[in-house]
Amino acid sequence: MGAIVVDVMLKPEILDPQGQAVAGALPRLGFEGITDVRQGKRFVLTVEGEVTDAHLAQARQAAETLLSNPVIEDVVAVHALDDSEVSAAAGAPA
Repeated sequence: MGAIVVDVMLKPEILDPQGQAVAGALPRLGFEGITDVRQGKRFVLTVEGEVTDAHLAQARQAAETLLSNPVIEDVVAVHALDDSEVSAAAGAPA
């Protein structure tokens, strides 16, 4: 089985209250030097067999039409995972 990751982020001009809350909490927890946090979404799509260019094209189309809201979000990445990443994404022990 293969897997494809789709990462979606809010557009830069869209307010990100969750990211702001995390950014405010980090220094209070001792994490210094982080100046901004943006929250996003990650989808892992599993396909039968190896990931092909056709699978990637289909995932890009799904990302643009279903997985993201193009008014407020950008699809920032669509890529195949290698075998070790597939196990990790599925929650299996490494």
